[in-house]
Amino acid sequence: MTRDRLSCGALRAADAGKMVELCGWINRRRDHGGLIFVDLRDHEGVTQVVFDPAHPSFAEAEHLRNEDVLRVRGTVRTRPAGTENPRLATGDVEAAIEELEILNRSLVPPFQVNADEAVDENLRLEYRYLDLRRPRMQENIRLRHRIIKAMRDFCDERGFVEIETPMLIKSTPEGARDYLVPSRLYPGSFYALPQSPQMLKQISMIAGFGRYMQIARCMRDEDQRADRQPEFTQLDVEMSFCTQEEVLETMESCMRYVWQTVLGIELSPFARLTHREAIAKYGLDKPDLRFGLELANVDAVFAATEFVVFKSAIESGGSIVALRYPGGAALSRRDFDNLTEIAKQFGGKGMVWISLAPDGMKSSAAKFLADADVAAVTAAVEAEPGDAILLFADAVPLAHAVAGKMRNEVGERCRLRDPQTFAFGWVTGFPYLEIDEESGKPAPAHHAFTAPAPGDWALIDRAPMEMRAQHYDLVLNGWELGSGSIRIHKPEEQRRIFEMLGLSADQIEERFGFFVRALEYGAPPHGGMALGIDRIVMIACGEENIREVIAFPKNQGARDLMMDAPSSVPDQLMADLHLRRAPESPSRG
Repeated sequence: MTRDRLSCGALRAADAGKMVELCGWINRRRDHGGLIFVDLRDHEGVTQVVFDPAHPSFAEAEHLRNEDVLRVRGTVRTRPAGTENPRLATGDVEAAIEELEILNRSLVPPFQVNADEAVDENLRLEYRYLDLRRPRMQENIRLRHRIIKAMRDFCDERGFVEIETPMLIKSTPEGARDYLVPSRLYPGSFYALPQSPQMLKQISMIAGFGRYMQIARCMRDEDQRADRQPEFTQLDVEMSFCTQEEVLETMESCMRYVWQTVLGIELSPFARLTHREAIAKYGLDKPDLRFGLELANVDAVFAATEFVVFKSAIESGGSIVALRYPGGAALSRRDFDNLTEIAKQFGGKGMVWISLAPDGMKSSAAKFLADADVAAVTAAVEAEPGDAILLFADAVPLAHAVAGKMRNEVGERCRLRDPQTFAFGWVTGFPYLEIDEESGKPAPAHHAFTAPAPGDWALIDRAPMEMRAQHYDLVLNGWELGSGSIRIHKPEEQRRIFEMLGLSADQIEERFGFFVRALEYGAPPHGGMALGIDRIVMIACGEENIREVIAFPKNQGARDLMMDAPSSVPDQLMADLHLRRAPESPSRG
């Protein structure tokens, strides 16, 4: 009888009678009245194998435990009626084992590998090789593979060429701190790990490749959060002689292809919003479009109010923004107090609420609200009896931002953010400049290589903060998936932007001289985009943390707990790199 080596997910009823060889890990072991049953697991599935006392392998099987690695040989047979397992693709059969080879023993795992029970994340990351064996993590990583493959297939069909860019580059300001690599050959000099391949992909257009793509690894030394990692992966795309519309069509078609190919979902055409529309309707430039609850500006309603909170906001040039809370009249005063505290955590000064209760209107500012005011605000947000209305008065950007975050909070509480719905949208027409939170100075909303909107070059000297950019974002379910822009392709215009940002001629030469010179040799008009693959996979998997879709992530403190990195290095290596340790600060008594 021939013997076939098969995966643990391959056997079916038609294989009954075959002699097979299986390799895998013990997923579960059970001792039932003289017979020992083992669920053997590999990367393709699980098969039940049975050890009978009549075979010599039985004695060794008595000492097996979970996560031991086996090679077994035996005959496939159908399971007795009533013992089938419909949860397994192999659930109609089992293998009666005649030969057992223990390839490796396992220590007792620090957590259950054969289940997706809650485990402390730091423990999971320390034993990532075990965590990755768990079913959900296997599914996530395999889905990631299929998504990246679909991206490559789409780009290849569209004529893109994948060009690998270097990991050791020049340090240039790109909005976050660089990771630096000291040079052994050039003492006192450093490489930087790329925050993105931005200038290199533009140089690929100058080099005449026409259509570039790359599954690019990027590094940024910035504060961590659930959707951010020190190293991340993006789909990077650049196109020559293109319009903004052509870039949007290409990237939208790519996402539609990925969702259809990998998830079997036909996406509707993506929504289009200008930046101004997104802020006015949703308060944020990455709106969750799965539900309505559009915001309303109600400054006019309270133009003559004596309520000091609203009056001071209007007189200082601020705004009053209203949000409907469906069914919110059922909330208690304590619930509204809790919402007010959440608004403060979002950066607001507070919140005024109106409850359209069946037994009459109630409000945290009832004595300042006329019936006409309530009626006008109710109409503005299209509220109904039984709803509540939340009001935010502050400086214009802050009032909208807090209202937008509270809109997401209300959407979550009202179960309007369906994880099975994928609401993509484009946001265009961003401001060219924004005020940097750390420096307080104007900085590019995207980056300094973005072209201003047609006609806005005239504003660069007299009103630069009014400039709009040929910059676009793709958003999904309240997440920003990525950004792109039409680039500056003329050297004199690129220098002018650098000068507007306060760089001297010497600084431009030192930081960007190679790039500006490249533009002087016939750079074509070009544009592109980068999409965050980690976030895309996270949403596709229904996860809320990108660490769940990255094989070997860092924790929230940017540490690799499995490898214990970052870590100290030998003094000789420090010396080879012409580095020395800073003296320790004296402890304070």
